[in-house]
Amino acid sequence: MVTVVVISCLALSPLFTLNLRLTQLRHIIVRMRNRFSRKLRALDRRRREIRLFARAMESKQHPILAQIIPIRRCNLACSYCNEYDAVSKPVHIDEMLRRIDRLGEFGTTIITLSGGEPMLHPQCDEMIRRIRAVGAMATVITNGYLLTPARIGALNDAGLDYLQISIDNVQPDDTSKKSLKVLDRKLEWLAEYSEFAVTINTVLGADVRNPEDALTIARRARSLGFNSTVGILHDGTGQTKPLPPIQIQTYNQIRKLETSVFSFSHFDRFQTKLVQGLPNEWHCRAGSRFLYICEDGLVHYCSQQRGHPGTPLASYTRDDLEREFNTEKACAPNCSISCVHQVAMLDEVREHPREMLVELIARRRETNPSFHLPLPLRAAEWAFLENPKRAETFRRAAAAVLRK
Repeated sequence: MVTVVVISCLALSPLFTLNLRLTQLRHIIVRMRNRFSRKLRALDRRRREIRLFARAMESKQHPILAQIIPIRRCNLACSYCNEYDAVSKPVHIDEMLRRIDRLGEFGTTIITLSGGEPMLHPQCDEMIRRIRAVGAMATVITNGYLLTPARIGALNDAGLDYLQISIDNVQPDDTSKKSLKVLDRKLEWLAEYSEFAVTINTVLGADVRNPEDALTIARRARSLGFNSTVGILHDGTGQTKPLPPIQIQTYNQIRKLETSVFSFSHFDRFQTKLVQGLPNEWHCRAGSRFLYICEDGLVHYCSQQRGHPGTPLASYTRDDLEREFNTEKACAPNCSISCVHQVAMLDEVREHPREMLVELIARRRETNPSFHLPLPLRAAEWAFLENPKRAETFRRAAAAVLRK
């Protein structure tokens, strides 16, 4: 009997080997297909980014970024967060689509689904499709808990452009369950299956128990091919306190990690002051270039300044956008809301392109003295910095192109 089993196994072993090799080949083909599809999507995303950036540079009359809340409920209960509850129902999909259409009418360039946890909304994918249909970039901010290979595939099919996950620590604790230990498998799935860009955000602040975790998380994100950012914890009004010296050291280490030269990680003059407890002098454009729309459909300055102006999106007008563009916000000097900072910096690029280019290059060289300008920056330096007359010629040419 043993002899028969051995002979049978020997006879089947070539077939087993063949099946194993075919399985491995299928996996290789799937990975190659995913990589090719990811590259195509990245090229298309970059093309649309350039077009939308050009629109933002051409005019100040429309929002650059809007965050919209489809559900306030969250499946987690992080103790530092004031942007969730445990009971709210999803906003009806028809109402959400009307709000997205209204943002499209304003010419909003990027629309972000936030929360709560936006992926708890049963029609999240339908909203992403509508965002793309109105001509905006589609972004989701999520805690990552609901991600699976199938869910990632559905987000690909819906046309998602960007996904951001905040990871607060390496090991879960009483403050936050958004830990690298829990989410690392999700990150591996994203690296393998996602066709959208992924950013991993981590945090520093006085209440952070293990600040070295932020550097571990940032390194893990970069190792998987993701963007990484670091935020500063704020209070219930968006205000910050200076970081302890050990956290400033961690912050500077994260800044030095390799990333795209155009990343806001290197253009971080807001955070550079905030980590030291120093105020920033700037003009906040919330309510105009940045909009926060809560689950009730009201426009607010941001998630931490709800109630200002508190006007329904359905009745918000271009006059409202113009008024808030010029309104001084008392909370601005110590504000830590990075989305609003980034929008303001884009407007500074529009208004002072030469000065902003000089600052961008200087800050990158500050973090990396051996930094060499990539070709796009060398071309921009030649066109705009070396010769004032040449700069004016290129400025006029760019303006002519934008008007077409």
